[in-house]
Amino acid sequence: MSAQNSALNSPETASKAALAPRQLGMALVLGSALVWSFGGALARFITVPDPWTMVMWRSGFAALFLIGFMLWRDGLSGTIKHFMRMGWPGLGVALCFSAASTAFVVGLQYTSVANILLVQAGGPLIAASLAWALFREKVSLGTWMAIASVIFGIAVMESESLDGNMSPIGGLLAVVIALVFAVATVITRHYAHVEMVPAVALGVIIAGVNAAFHAGPIAISPADGFVLFLFGAINLGGGLAMFVSGARLIPASVASLIGTTEPVLGPIWVWLIHGEVPSLRTLLGGLIVLSALIAHSLWQLMTRER
Repeated sequence: MSAQNSALNSPETASKAALAPRQLGMALVLGSALVWSFGGALARFITVPDPWTMVMWRSGFAALFLIGFMLWRDGLSGTIKHFMRMGWPGLGVALCFSAASTAFVVGLQYTSVANILLVQAGGPLIAASLAWALFREKVSLGTWMAIASVIFGIAVMESESLDGNMSPIGGLLAVVIALVFAVATVITRHYAHVEMVPAVALGVIIAGVNAAFHAGPIAISPADGFVLFLFGAINLGGGLAMFVSGARLIPASVASLIGTTEPVLGPIWVWLIHGEVPSLRTLLGGLIVLSALIAHSLWQLMTRER
């Protein structure tokens, strides 16, 4: 019996037990990135002229999915408890996701999918600088170099608005998305004990209610309704559910590295499906941002292993 117990408590057994949640977390974050990468391609299929109507329907479908997910996972009493316990951190994350989901849909009316996704990719490194400014978290020299590279890459992409080749509104909304995602990351990091699925659900509810006050005619065709269902329930709601469930099981550096799948694949889907070719400066700036993020994530992983 003692031999059996020692085998169960061996380092190899403990390592395998720790590996299972890590693999699940990586799979969930990768799944969220893959689902999110189709967001721009789905949006380009929608013929609704009013972006606020799109935000309203998308947020409604996402809210139904997320609330249904929590009811299935936690039951009615558990879902109510999670909403009651999320407090001010949850409200902050909700407001961030509300702003991000709204800015994404509205921003697509003014700029390319590639521009929004590649600027958004710098969010994790922007979060590091915000954590230093707000909470004096230690930031290494390598991280500062990566942040500087991200800022330079974003500047290259957004420089097109200076000569009239791109709407400044689209570029500004892309930066807003990156900033609010960074703020949500910082809040989640400092309040890791708070369940953030209800915060995300509240965020899409806020976005939907706000959009309803600005929307024009809300009637949509069956074809647009089907695409908006995919855009809201699967792309937004399903992606968020997978991400917040998986990100808790793996290091932030791993999640950031896996998350680059979305800005890499997103423009490719739009190019293959809709023929939307990113501009040279968008590609160049995006390459700088992605290179900085990937190099920084790999450096963190190697440091952790050592």
